[in-house]
Amino acid sequence: MGRLLQAIILGLIGAAAVHIAVLLMLPGYSERDAWSRLKEMTDMYETVRIDSRSGGEAAIKSLDPLFDAVACRFDLRDGVTRVSAAAHPEFWSISIYDRMGQNVFSFNDRAAPDGVVDFVVATPTQMIELRNELPAEFDKSVFVETDINEGIAVVRSFVPDETWEPTVSRYLREIDCVPH
Repeated sequence: MGRLLQAIILGLIGAAAVHIAVLLMLPGYSERDAWSRLKEMTDMYETVRIDSRSGGEAAIKSLDPLFDAVACRFDLRDGVTRVSAAAHPEFWSISIYDRMGQNVFSFNDRAAPDGVVDFVVATPTQMIELRNELPAEFDKSVFVETDINEGIAVVRSFVPDETWEPTVSRYLREIDCVPH
């Protein structure tokens, strides 16, 4: 009976030590989320390269090496956010993430008219206002309705080999992320 009590006490002490260690490590990890890293790199509504070809460490980990990517942070309390580009490469995809990094919406060039990046992110209330009076500039836009206030839009483009890198880099530099 004494050994059983000793094992239980030792197990409780070990579990407490692990829990305390996790709690002490938590602030360090929470400061390194994608939102925080992007906030350090750029202002709201500015696109920034997030892949390893940006010249430094990738802002967001686990990116596919065959894709280059940019991201912009947005706040829908400033109005709807439009992400657009004039040209389009061979393949692109867009993902909308909330501030905590949860994927809210994703689509690619096959879902967009003419294969061009042109989408508008809006809250349900903003979508009602847009439906009542759609601006002409949003005529061919893809609309993303979400109940988040702050988020990250990530645009990825396929780079099949090194010869495509200049074209894709030029395309990613031309992506606009603006509030309306």
